[in-house]
Amino acid sequence: MSIKGTDNTSAASSRRLRLGMVGGGRGAFIGSVHRMAARLDDRYELVAGALSSSAEIALSSASDLGISPDRAYADFRTMATEEARRSDGIDVVSIVTPNKLHFEACKVFLEAGIHVICDKPMTSSLEEALALHRLAQDRNLVLVLTQNNTGYPMVRQARAMVRDGRIGKVRHIQVNYIQDWLTTPIEQSGHKQASWRMDPAAAGKGGVIADLGVHAFNLASFITNLELEQVCADLRTFVEGRALDDNANVLLRYTGGATGTMWVSQVAPGHNNSLSIGIYGDAGSIQWNGEQNDYLLYTSYGCPPQIITRGGPGAEAVAARATRMPAGHPEGYIEGFANLYSNAADLIQAHAGERDLDASSAELPGTKEGVDGLRFIDACIESSRDGASWKSMLI
Repeated sequence: MSIKGTDNTSAASSRRLRLGMVGGGRGAFIGSVHRMAARLDDRYELVAGALSSSAEIALSSASDLGISPDRAYADFRTMATEEARRSDGIDVVSIVTPNKLHFEACKVFLEAGIHVICDKPMTSSLEEALALHRLAQDRNLVLVLTQNNTGYPMVRQARAMVRDGRIGKVRHIQVNYIQDWLTTPIEQSGHKQASWRMDPAAAGKGGVIADLGVHAFNLASFITNLELEQVCADLRTFVEGRALDDNANVLLRYTGGATGTMWVSQVAPGHNNSLSIGIYGDAGSIQWNGEQNDYLLYTSYGCPPQIITRGGPGAEAVAARATRMPAGHPEGYIEGFANLYSNAADLIQAHAGERDLDASSAELPGTKEGVDGLRFIDACIESSRDGASWKSMLI
């Protein structure tokens, strides 16, 4: 089931949550993003970390971040054991490692009784994802998956409008997530981020379908609340020598009759980080572009298109609670992550009896979404290997 938490930060808790981090040390991109997001609403204090698989880098990275030497760990297993023993141990850990470590790191901390915030995909295999889903439920612990695009105010606005019937019954979804940074084989020159993403031992079975496709799939599901029933996928590796896909075209069939198309690519020159979605119903449509995330284009059939601005007229309460700046003062990527971190803090503190959850809540991506993401990856890979045949997403 999805995790439910409040939408933002107007009622801050009386204390900051003690946060640990696994991965995210020197030279890592996503770790700094998570730290900025956690700090933005002043809900967390980073107090411990196992920040690298290299003990030397882990220690130096902890020093960079002001973590006490006695809480700078050489490995995450020791960190989980030691932090669970402390009276001032961490409340929650953020997992920001390459995909191959997600399962074991999440498992160790859940078994130690510590809540988890994990970068996507949740694991490298469906079997691992199902195991984490069961473990989190059995231990009654929070595991939040940072599908960060669900944190954008106008994405939450779109979700509310679709559920309110503003575009009628959904007929078709068109979602793209395209980049160009892997157009050449930069992983062969030792580029850190490219190297692990194109290595099956580190990334898992999927390349771009796991890196970007899971985001696109999750975004469509989050906004529409439709269950994906079947996929027909054509995964390609255009750059010679790569073991994983760098481009994918996917046809989608949803329960209830809606259809969809998806293009995800990291070899599309001219695109930095182009995430876009259009949702078309029998009464209207909604379109959103991640590179212009302050705006949502809404069209009621037969009427002129309307641009709804984050923080402006027409923005619903669910978007307003996820908004910090007035309209015209851009918000974006870090703030989307920060909304998830603040929602997660609400949920963790509710578990501890330190606060009540607001009646109006947004569904946070959790273990269900993690399992669904792995089912999506597996189905796409199986479909492509079988000549782009239709494959079921359902159990």
